[in-house]
Amino acid sequence: MEWISKFVCLTPMTATSHSPRGLTMTALQRILPALCCLSGFASVGPAQSAGRAVATATQSRGGSIRDTAMRDTLIRNDQDLTTGFQQAHWGVNVTVTYANGKLHFVSDGIPNHPRDAEYAVGGGRGGAIPNAASATAVADPTRAQHYDFLIPTTPVKAQSPTAAPLGVIGVMISGASLFNPYEGDGRTVASQSNFSVTGTGGKQAWFLDHCNGHPQPMMGTYHYHALPPCVTSQVDQPNGASHIIGIAFDGYAIYGDRDVNGAKVDPSLLDACNGISSATPEFPNGVYHYVLLDVAGANSSIRCFSGVVDPSRTRGMRGPPGMHGGPDMQGPPGMRPPPRKPPAPLNRPN
Repeated sequence: MEWISKFVCLTPMTATSHSPRGLTMTALQRILPALCCLSGFASVGPAQSAGRAVATATQSRGGSIRDTAMRDTLIRNDQDLTTGFQQAHWGVNVTVTYANGKLHFVSDGIPNHPRDAEYAVGGGRGGAIPNAASATAVADPTRAQHYDFLIPTTPVKAQSPTAAPLGVIGVMISGASLFNPYEGDGRTVASQSNFSVTGTGGKQAWFLDHCNGHPQPMMGTYHYHALPPCVTSQVDQPNGASHIIGIAFDGYAIYGDRDVNGAKVDPSLLDACNGISSATPEFPNGVYHYVLLDVAGANSSIRCFSGVVDPSRTRGMRGPPGMHGGPDMQGPPGMRPPPRKPPAPLNRPN
């Protein structure tokens, strides 16, 4: 009886299954529930059987980040991430509360780390992107914002990604916001286009500062376009695992570029939206999350939302012509991942 119960409970019952000697398929299907109850096994179908095989393979390999494809079949896409967000080290300028399946984020938008005294900004109109020839150095134009966002804590994977618009696409533990990798024309990659001009006293004023961020010249919105070391240094140990540094508007957590063992995440393992399913300090059993990279390329930030996102969060920003992040309301071009090539080093102040 024990042998039969193990066989019928752990073997998918399909039309082509072979039954033990002396038992027909019809008979097995009739006695299956009773046998499973007596033996303590649960009956499985083909999908569950495949899941067991994947789980065994993943465990046998130690659950490394390179088992991402396997983990994607095991990790739920509708996890409640509240407990993880409650472990995040939100800045003193941030208020976070939880109710009705939402995280309520309130902040003045000013990052809780030092900024540059001056930034290189453009003076042109029509959405022109500044460069070393057209930009001038101005005093830090960062101004307080009125961030008040409701973000789902049980994100749901969408059937297809949604392009991340210009403007705010997520919030960070520093109190500031995250933008996609592009500048206001929707094509220029900020981290690839960094430069400096001579400012007050001969000092160099940079387009992107040492935190991979800068303020919009007109609205004063400080934001990041890539991994901000000024934020990760607040929660991560050198060469240690990355912890939560933010949350995207679809509800998925944002992390730095190191896996749970402290190794650098291989960019080729990330999906088109810079996402991956793997273990993290807050979710040791694995979770889908976004990874920001410290690279000069379009994969430096989130280019699309993997999860279902409120349509009001995908309309992008609108402002006067020439405003940084300005009138181009389209998402990043193509929704395709960038070419798989070694990341270029960032050009930024030391």
